Amino acid sequence: MLSLDSLFQKFKPYVCLMVICLGAALSACSVQPLYQGSKEGASQFNVAPSMREKLSAIIIDEPTNRFNQLVRNRLIFLLNQGAGEAQMPKYQLTLGTSYSIRSAVQLDIGDTTDRTGRASAGTVVGNSTYVLRDMDNKPVARGRRSVSASFDRPRQEYANLQAEQDGQKRAAEELAEQIFLSLAQDVSKLP
Repeated sequence: MLSLDSLFQKFKPYVCLMVICLGAALSACSVQPLYQGSKEGASQFNVAPSMREKLSAIIIDEPTNRFNQLVRNRLIFLLNQGAGEAQMPKYQLTLGTSYSIRSAVQLDIGDTTDRTGRASAGTVVGNSTYVLRDMDNKPVARGRRSVSASFDRPRQEYANLQAEQDGQKRAAEELAEQIFLSLAQDVSKLP
């Protein structure tokens, strides 16, 4: 007859090995809230202090339209960790932004008066060019970025306009994040 003690002695090396492997696997885990927000004023990008100092010394030209304003606001937040514009700037950023809205899918809604259908989804395509200059107005970096953000087009006109504006806002924020990363690369090459 097989007793519990003899069974344990027989499989003791395997049990110890499993406990060690399980301990190693669980030690790599961390527990944190799934929807925990970032600290107030902090961005999702971790930047070295020396790089943060260079990035926070960039001022951005005044906006010319709403889309440019959205990109500029998000970029100021990213550059200065929510602290507003630079007090002692070393660089000036000139942004040129534009966007277009495209219909993605046309649906026939069964209306006999209009056989063209209506758009059920749209895409906001945001484009930007930038020039980074030092305070002597000498260009030190330039770049171009493009993003797209899709949105649904409901039948109600107000909901349709709100969805379009939300798509513009998402495209502007993503465009600002891409410009921020590009600026970080550019600034890292500067003395």
